[in-house]
Amino acid sequence: MTAKTLFTRANKDRYGGGLVLLLGLLIAYQGIRYHVGTLSSMGPGFFPTALGVILVVVGVLIAMVGSSATPAQHEALDGGFDWRGWSCILTGIVGFIVLGQYGGLVPATFAVVFISALGDRNNTLAGAFVLALAMVLICIGMFWWALQLQMPLFQWG
Repeated sequence: MTAKTLFTRANKDRYGGGLVLLLGLLIAYQGIRYHVGTLSSMGPGFFPTALGVILVVVGVLIAMVGSSATPAQHEALDGGFDWRGWSCILTGIVGFIVLGQYGGLVPATFAVVFISALGDRNNTLAGAFVLALAMVLICIGMFWWALQLQMPLFQWG
């Protein structure tokens, strides 16, 4: 199998589905090691286990889409591996970790969304900015206000 045939649209779905499936299995395995409990009395392992099972199902569905690809989707993708997308996503995660520790929820959320959005070649700076701003507002409403997450909106140092 040549490098050109490794990176087809159908294979990307298979690889992505396999990765999501593997991640789901690992999360479910770790979650089951805690007390899972019942629906009426959930333990600390209930949510990770449920999330892992959902990820396994989603991974299988994604891989099935890749397996049922049409011949046109088996054509090789131009350019091979997308270094820009991966580097932006990884940089966004590092930015969230650093800014979450030293800057708070608002700058960390803005950074992870803005930097990760730049990994898409079709995104503009303005589009990434608007998306990041919208996600900051959603995160403030959901995590800080509704769920009372113990992470300050802003902190210095």
